[in-house]
Amino acid sequence: MIYVRPIAMNDPARPAGALPLAGGWAWFSHAEVLERDAPPRIVPVADLDAETRDRLSVQRPAFGGLSMDRVRIMGILNVTPDSFSDGGLFLKPEAALMQARVMAAGADILDIGGESTRPGAAEVAQPEEIARTAPVIAALRAAGLDIPVSIDTRKAGVAEAAFAAGASILNDVTALRFDPKMADVASQLRAPVILMHSIATPATMQDDPEYDDVLLDVYDALSERLAVAEAAGIARDRLAVDPGIGFGKTLQHNLALLSRLSLFHNLGVPVLLGASRKRFIGTLSSESDAQKRLPGSLAVALAGVAQGMQMIRVHDVAETRQALSLWQASTSGVAQ
Repeated sequence: MIYVRPIAMNDPARPAGALPLAGGWAWFSHAEVLERDAPPRIVPVADLDAETRDRLSVQRPAFGGLSMDRVRIMGILNVTPDSFSDGGLFLKPEAALMQARVMAAGADILDIGGESTRPGAAEVAQPEEIARTAPVIAALRAAGLDIPVSIDTRKAGVAEAAFAAGASILNDVTALRFDPKMADVASQLRAPVILMHSIATPATMQDDPEYDDVLLDVYDALSERLAVAEAAGIARDRLAVDPGIGFGKTLQHNLALLSRLSLFHNLGVPVLLGASRKRFIGTLSSESDAQKRLPGSLAVALAGVAQGMQMIRVHDVAETRQALSLWQASTSGVAQ
């Protein structure tokens, strides 16, 4: 099988014949062609077949009511006692509502989760997860916040309760694998769905994960999950993918994915990057305190934006918004 990775560029001097990357802010004039048993090679876009050129360059459809022609910031709101960087801070509904109001000033999406999926985390019973998330979502809607809300869950019952309370996007870290009912529920809800790559469960996913080629293996796995979702009746224009940085990956696996993220545009759907405050940032920066990993988180987020990631999932919304605004102005030469 041949894999085509557009080589993303953001320089204002754009050559004739260059194509927009997924209809967004970046462009590409060359692509890296990858195969499992051959060395990579670089080819000009003119050498790509018309179908591949179109798939890589066409603007992605709106996702969750949001156009994908600019970067969308997803703010993380963990209503949990044990998340790796903010566990317990927003467990009470009033604290969660206050944090949501703060995030809504700069975020395009709020992502609410009631079960920690950090490495080693234990499963939360479905009734408890519902009790943590649905009242917060209902309170957000009652308070008049109309920002899109995604529910970060792998359980169908939690998703149903969240949508009944006012959520509008499903973010499943197992790409519909954990709960056999989830695909049908997502289809019935007509929900936009983010399919994230992961292996095993949070309790065991970091137990010596192995891949033949992490970039191509994750790509193939997400391609397969997209097909499963479509077979369940979820239209492709309601799907997005997330390569799952930190979920069943070593430091080197994460870096291999980050360096070639633009490959995932070849799937033809929006791509989300979630790397905020994760352990590999602490490892590379010698920072053990997850709440002090903002500089590294910003660096990784902007590296993803440079490769055309349409959505970035972050804890620090205001800081990310400022960094993104400056990055965009600096690369385009135009104040955004």
